[in-house]
Amino acid sequence: MTPAPPFDAAAFEQALLADIPLARAMHVRVSAHDGDELALAAPLPPNINDKGCAFGGSLVSLLTLAGWGLIVLKLAALGRDCDVFVQDSSVHYLAPVWTDITAVARLAAGQSWSAFADTLATRGRARLRVTCRVALADGSDACTLAARFVAIVRNS
Repeated sequence: MTPAPPFDAAAFEQALLADIPLARAMHVRVSAHDGDELALAAPLPPNINDKGCAFGGSLVSLLTLAGWGLIVLKLAALGRDCDVFVQDSSVHYLAPVWTDITAVARLAAGQSWSAFADTLATRGRARLRVTCRVALADGSDACTLAARFVAIVRNS
């Protein structure tokens, strides 16, 4: 297994925008990544609704992209070539977002990168739960997403 290059936010962002037209239309940007969390940001103007706040579809899209990206980046760091899909998710809209949007994804409680990697190595596929949130300026949740993603080893 060849070691993966270190995380390169610019390269990941470039690939995200090239491969996912919705991310391009939303003007998604990588805001931060430390291996345990991924933050994606999008400006309000291309993601606005008729009330002047963030469109719900943009919120759930950014949250889903953050969860997906967290797993894609971890798999790259592990040197694994996989397809990653969202299997199911649940979103809660708690308050309107009147500013630019930042979605932060992390593993859900009780989930383990090592167990995920072991299952992937053994079965060629593995599932992982991720929690994601968009926070308001005061730190409270504006929108949350709980999702399960599945990674499937590509047959090369």
